[in-house]
Amino acid sequence: MRGLYVITDGPRGDLLAAAEAALAGGARVLQYRDKNTDHARRHTEAVALQALCQAHGVPLIINDDIGLAAAVGAAGVHLGEQDADIAVARARLGPDAIIGASCYDSLPRARQLAAAGADYLAFGAFFSSPTKPHARRASAALLREAALLGLPRVAIGGITPDNGGALIDAGADLLAVISGVFGAADVRGAARRYADLFESTRRLS
Repeated sequence: MRGLYVITDGPRGDLLAAAEAALAGGARVLQYRDKNTDHARRHTEAVALQALCQAHGVPLIINDDIGLAAAVGAAGVHLGEQDADIAVARARLGPDAIIGASCYDSLPRARQLAAAGADYLAFGAFFSSPTKPHARRASAALLREAALLGLPRVAIGGITPDNGGALIDAGADLLAVISGVFGAADVRGAARRYADLFESTRRLS
């Protein structure tokens, strides 16, 4: 797992068009994040996003909702601090599911989640985030320290094309972006700018 990890900012009327533009721009993982309680709409959207992601060869991750991930055949689920245990998700989704977990600013939590069977570890926020303005702050050093856990590291929180390269240099395998892509007037172009950061670091390494 390496590259741009886009997270939707629903509900929005142009969700599928925006998601397709992000994938066309080079996103390598797409997470469906929608905290609304309209379960029928969320199911319909998740089914459509799953088909779209399959067409692009990109995994669809569902935020927080193990049942929805199972219902639509998504690649996996992302779990936060207040969500279900990894063991519960694994039992429901199977051994091949991608189960990601939020570690925030905590290496001990990352160790615990790695031992519990997480497939990737997400750290942040690294910068001020319009989505979660009061989120705990993480440092780039944490990405370096987490390398010992041997799992893909996701950086999230206020990441832009200008500051993202430093996080890749510190060890981020994926940059997770919400408003930086889905809040842009040109979603495809915004995604491409983030995706290009990985090409740049690859050429320099």
